[in-house]
This record gives sequence, C-alpha cells and structure tokens, in this order.
Amino acid sequence: MKKTLATLCLTVGFLLPAFLHAAPPAIDPKALAELKRMSTALGAAPALTYRSRSVVEVPAATGQFVTLFSHTEVALKRPNQLRARLRGEAPNFDFYYDGTTVSAFAPATKVFSQIKAPTTIDKMLPDLEAETGIRLVTAPLLYPDPYAILTRALTHGVIVGTSRVNGLECTHLAFRRPGVNWEIWIESGNRALPLRLAVTFTDRPNFPRTLVEFSHWNLRPQLSDRSFVFRKPDGATEIPFTSVVQSTRR
Repeated sequence: MKKTLATLCLTVGFLLPAFLHAAPPAIDPKALAELKRMSTALGAAPALTYRSRSVVEVPAATGQFVTLFSHTEVALKRPNQLRARLRGEAPNFDFYYDGTTVSAFAPATKVFSQIKAPTTIDKMLPDLEAETGIRLVTAPLLYPDPYAILTRALTHGVIVGTSRVNGLECTHLAFRRPGVNWEIWIESGNRALPLRLAVTFTDRPNFPRTLVEFSHWNLRPQLSDRSFVFRKPDGATEIPFTSVVQSTRR
C-alpha cells in the first residue's frame, strides 16, 4: 500500500504541473523572432538574386488537380526593379518591372503585354494582383519589410523544429492565417535566408499546395538597370496581360 501510494504521489507530482501551466500562446514569440531575423536579412539587401524550384497544384479541365514542376530565376534591385524568368511545366514567361512598367513575355508563343505600374516594388506587387489576378506565393519575400507582410492577420505560429534543406541546417516554422496555412524553413546562423516555403490554400477546393525551394542566394549582386527593361523581340505580338500567362498553358 505504501509503495502504491508513493508511486501515485510521484505520478501526480509529474502530471500536476502540466495541468497548472497556462496554455502556450497561439503565436510563439520565438517563431516570430526567427521570422524577423529573416526579414531583416532580406530587407537590408539593396539588391538580391536567387533561384527556386517549385511544385504547384493546379486544377485541370477535368476538375482533377495536377502537379506541375518549374524553376525560376529572380533578380531584384530596390526600390523599383524586378525581373523573373519562369520555366518548366507551369506557365513559361519572363517578367520585367523597371519602375514604371510591368511587362510579361511568353517566349514559346512570342506574345507580350505591358501595363503601367506604381514606382516602387511594395506598391507594384499588390496592384499587380488586383489588376491581373496573378498571385505570387513568394511575393512577401520581395518587399522591403517581409515581416510586416508575413505577419499580417496571423492566428497561429510555432517552431516545428530543426531540419536540413539541401545540406544546410535550418529552423522549420509553421503559421496560419485565414485561408492559408504556410511553413518556412530559415537557414541557421547569420545568413537567416529562406530555404523552403510551403503554402496550402485552405479557402480553395482540394486545398491546393505550393512548395518552393530556394538556392543560389546572392545579396550583393551587380545588376545593370538595363536588365530590368523589356525589349520587344522581333515578331512579338501584344495581347492582354493575363492572356500572356494563359497562352503558355498546355
């Protein structure tokens, strides 16, 4: 009986604190601190380049969601220049923003479109989505303050743990906001750069998911202003902006 009672006391002694502890916060401050480290590293760069590989789930004409693989090369020069080259199974096109105009060009079909744009990247990106419907999951990383964009309307945030992406040690974070669950893997150490991003759209049928892996980060590239200016190729035809993307779909 004494042994049983002692065992019970020890068991209660271990369990009782768990009942007394307050519930953990919905958003872990340590997760926010990691996000802030990454934001500071990206926002402090006057220019940057990177490559990425993406896996995107999109609806087919049959209603089934299919998985497309693609790769992208991105160059950014603050405050008002951006260039991206998208290739693979997803729509293939080149994107240019030179501070006054956004241009998209589909090399396979030789069609292009141009629209006037605001004079900074942080104003151009939301205008682009509103006007054309183009939604870039990596867009928050391109703002001068990614933290402000990424933490908007957050409801939950946790540190999942440590991991490795392409051999690099990183911290795995998970966040939620209405309509979106997303995860990010941030490189450990001083660089604090994003290595992987996973986004699940919970407000869409089938909960489509996008996975992006980043590589070849350069926060001190030498970029010419001319590389952000679109030059119409001979024989190219101008069409409405969203049709450039649609024209590349299989």
